[in-house]
Amino acid sequence: MEKARKMKQRCLFWAAAAAIMLKTCGIFSAPTPAVVPAPNQWTLNVVYTQPQQITVNVPGEENKQRFWYIIITATNSFNIDVPFYPGCELMTDTFQVIPAYKDTKNAVFEKIKSRHKKKYPLLESLEFADNKILQGEDNTKDFAIIWPDFDPKAKTISLFLAGLSNETAVVEHPTKKDPNGNPGKIYLRKTLQLQYAIGGDPNLRGNATLSFKGQRWIMR
Repeated sequence: MEKARKMKQRCLFWAAAAAIMLKTCGIFSAPTPAVVPAPNQWTLNVVYTQPQQITVNVPGEENKQRFWYIIITATNSFNIDVPFYPGCELMTDTFQVIPAYKDTKNAVFEKIKSRHKKKYPLLESLEFADNKILQGEDNTKDFAIIWPDFDPKAKTISLFLAGLSNETAVVEHPTKKDPNGNPGKIYLRKTLQLQYAIGGDPNLRGNATLSFKGQRWIMR
């Protein structure tokens, strides 16, 4: 039973990894974001912090739990208020995929907010963000994006931040068909990818450091 369970987990893991690589590596012939946006397309101006780790006494847990987070500052410089439906994931080079704010508690955000209260007095949790960002610098928002701790064997991670733009694209799935026999559709969003290398002994998690390796906009 245990062997079968591990085999199922392994299959699900590689299926998820393959799906992400297909989208990000171009096997689906995924388009790239437009160099010159169309008149009705917008992208928020975003500034982000270096990822940091934090340990928290989460209610209901016996031991302290480790989390990672970044703070993004988003400004809507477009001439209208824009909808905001973020979707953020952390992916390791071991193909572990962790959605943001999964398994986190209010205690985690509250400790982060307290840590940064001087610089970000109006810090918000991305999990409970309003679904709209008003235009203008006066309506700039600061959000904390939080992930549970990831695979200590990982050497690099990528953060994928979607919802910062309304640019989308549709490509055909190479194998799946719809009920009419036509190629299935894959819907992509303009997504900010942040890449980091991980330093430090995996056995000394508290000393782990992340080194920024670059950013790029992709359709994912």
